[in-house]
Amino acid sequence: MKRINSELKDAKTIAISGHVRPDGDCVCSVMALYYYLKKELPEAKIDIYLEEPPAPFRILEGIEKIKSEFNTDEIYDVFFAMDCNDERLGDALTIFRRARRRINIDHHISNTGCGDVNIVEPERSSTAELLYDLMEPALVDEEIAKAVYIGIAHDTGVFRYSNTSPHTLQIAAELLKFGFDFSALIEHTFFEKTYVQTQIMGRAVLESVRFMNDRCIVSMVTRRMMEFYQVGPKDLDGIVNQLQSVRGVDCAIFMYEIGTLEYKVSMRSNGVVDVSQVAVKFGGGGHVRAAGCTMNGTYHDNINNISKEIAMQLKQAQTREQA
Repeated sequence: MKRINSELKDAKTIAISGHVRPDGDCVCSVMALYYYLKKELPEAKIDIYLEEPPAPFRILEGIEKIKSEFNTDEIYDVFFAMDCNDERLGDALTIFRRARRRINIDHHISNTGCGDVNIVEPERSSTAELLYDLMEPALVDEEIAKAVYIGIAHDTGVFRYSNTSPHTLQIAAELLKFGFDFSALIEHTFFEKTYVQTQIMGRAVLESVRFMNDRCIVSMVTRRMMEFYQVGPKDLDGIVNQLQSVRGVDCAIFMYEIGTLEYKVSMRSNGVVDVSQVAVKFGGGGHVRAAGCTMNGTYHDNINNISKEIAMQLKQAQTREQA
C-alpha cells in the first residue's frame, strides 16, 4: 500500500481491528483492507478482530472470518487500527499493544495518532475514502470497491453531509465502474429497518424534547424499553439522524442506557455546533457534525452538562453573527 509498503515488508502475521460498536465506515474499512491485503500479501496470515457487526453487513463477502473473541496470545508483526484511536479498540487493545508494528488509519479530528505509523486525515469524508487512496488501483476489485463504497456512503449519509467533497464523489464514480448494484447495497445496509427497529425509533421520536428555543432536541432509551422491544444497541442506529432531520434543529442528542447511571451518547449537528468539541469534554470524540461519548450520571444531569457546552457555542455563534 502507498506510504506504508515498507511497514509490511516481511510481515507474516497481520491483525486488523476497528472501534467498539462498529458502524458502516468501520466495518467496511476493515473488510476492504482485509480483501486488499489478501491480494497484496497472499502468503501472510491475516486476522480480523471486531465486535460482531450489525446484521445488514453480512452481505460482505468473508465477513464470517471476523473474530469477535479476543482471547489470543499471538504477537502480530503488524496491527492496523482502523477508524479509531487506541482508546476505542475495546478488547482488541491488548493485541494492539503487543504487536511489533502498529498502523493507525483514521479520519476523526479527535485522533492524535496511536501507532508507529499514523495516517490521520480529518478532511476526509470517511476512513474508507482515505483507505482507497492508499491502495494501488490495479489491485482494487469488485469486493473492495463495494466495501469502500458502502463505507463512504454510511459516513456521508449517502452523500448528503457536508463532509462529502468533490474528491469523495470522484472516488464514488470510479467505484461504480465495477458495475455492482449500488442502490440495493445502500437500501439494505443504510435505509432498511426491521419492524422492532422502526418501533423503537418511533418511540424515541415520540418522546423527544426540544429545548434552547427549539434549537436542540434530545431523546433517550432506557434498558427497560430496550428489553420491552427486544432490541440491542445495534437496533438504535439511525435514531439520532432522524432527530437531526427536524426542521429548525441545530443539534440533536440521543442517548441510551448501558449500565447503572451510564449512558452512550450520540450527537449530530448542522454545523452551527461543533459536537466533536462537546464529546471531547466528556472523553469521547468524532467530527464537527457527528460525535459521541459515554457519560455517567442521571439522564437529566447528563443533558444539563451537555447543554452548557452547546449553549456556549451557540452564544459564540450569535456573537460572531452580530459582529
